[in-house]
Amino acid sequence: MKNIMGLMKQAQEMQQKLQDVQQQLENQRIEGSSGAGAVRVKVDGKGRVKEVTLDPAFVKPEDTDILEDLIVAAVHDAEQKAEQAAQQRMADLTRGLPLPPDMKLF
Repeated sequence: MKNIMGLMKQAQEMQQKLQDVQQQLENQRIEGSSGAGAVRVKVDGKGRVKEVTLDPAFVKPEDTDILEDLIVAAVHDAEQKAEQAAQQRMADLTRGLPLPPDMKLF
């Protein structure tokens, strides 16, 4: 019985470490650029787009803010659709297995 309690404690510690890493990834910011810095994108450690910056020299200055917001919204839309497609694919693959309905495998 003592061995099972030790395993449960290790599992809880591992779960806390995983949660900590996930939080760190969400708070991390990584910048990518293209066009010699004309377009810059910041993502979190999970690859989610957090910010898009356009060099005003390439667009009308009064349109820059709107374009940046539209790009971020389009990327988020694509991310959500990709996540839904992945979840559907995993549901198809795991159909018939005795897994909890809310269990995420990725």
